Amino acid sequence: MSSEREFHYTDNDFLRVKKLVYDFAGIDLNESKKNLVYNRLAKRIRFLEQDSFDEYLTYVEAQGESEFIHLINAITTNLTFFFRENHHFEFLAETVVPELLQKNQSSKKIRIWSAGCSTGEEPYSLAIVLKEAVPKDWDAKVIATDLDTNVVNTAQKGVYKIDRLKGVSEERKKNWFLKGKGSNSGYVKVKPEVQSIIEFGQINLMNDWPIKDQIDVIFCRNVVIYFDKETQSRLFDRYADLLSEKRYLFVGHSESLYKVCDRFELLGKTIYQKKY
Repeated sequence: MSSEREFHYTDNDFLRVKKLVYDFAGIDLNESKKNLVYNRLAKRIRFLEQDSFDEYLTYVEAQGESEFIHLINAITTNLTFFFRENHHFEFLAETVVPELLQKNQSSKKIRIWSAGCSTGEEPYSLAIVLKEAVPKDWDAKVIATDLDTNVVNTAQKGVYKIDRLKGVSEERKKNWFLKGKGSNSGYVKVKPEVQSIIEFGQINLMNDWPIKDQIDVIFCRNVVIYFDKETQSRLFDRYADLLSEKRYLFVGHSESLYKVCDRFELLGKTIYQKKY
């Protein structure tokens, strides 16, 4: 490794990071991420006023989950915006919700899980669809979780730079967002009636899930790209166990269940329906 670097960083340090993130979060780092790991974690080491990767990784092992989460936060990317991959939200509004209004007539309940909710744009987009498409006397909620506590805290506040609304219709902006004024100019806040149907929380997808409700739809987009095939297979199998028959799973545009899990049928455009 380069001697010009601020902190001593060896192949062995990278292997320790690789093992830590795989054991804790199921994330599989390949060799191409070696420099990214250095660049992202160097900031954390500087913040903690430590002298080397070896010192930092020993600290991580001693601290346990509280520091693991900082490590994961540093090396994963949380970039998103409202109604990203909009065809998913159109399918939800035009096909899935009308179907659920028929199937769930006796309970009048709909539950959507945003698993890997990042800074909140996805669950708020889901909640807006529910507000627009589900009758007022129904109990429709979004469960929004992420491993990263920082992004969950950001999501709960519901305040965003206005450019996160690129591509959102003027009608939706007017109906569901408050425009900031004065010192808040250039920002929007999600309206309380949208926030009120979302339950935010921190979940490590590799651990037990405290979700008790029967789930109708799972959005897990741009999450499993970090996992190896074996971890993906286990995760999708657990999603299938949680979903009722013929319910839905949405994944990211570069993700696939092909040769990973056979319990879902591909409907097209990374939309899957549980077979059994």
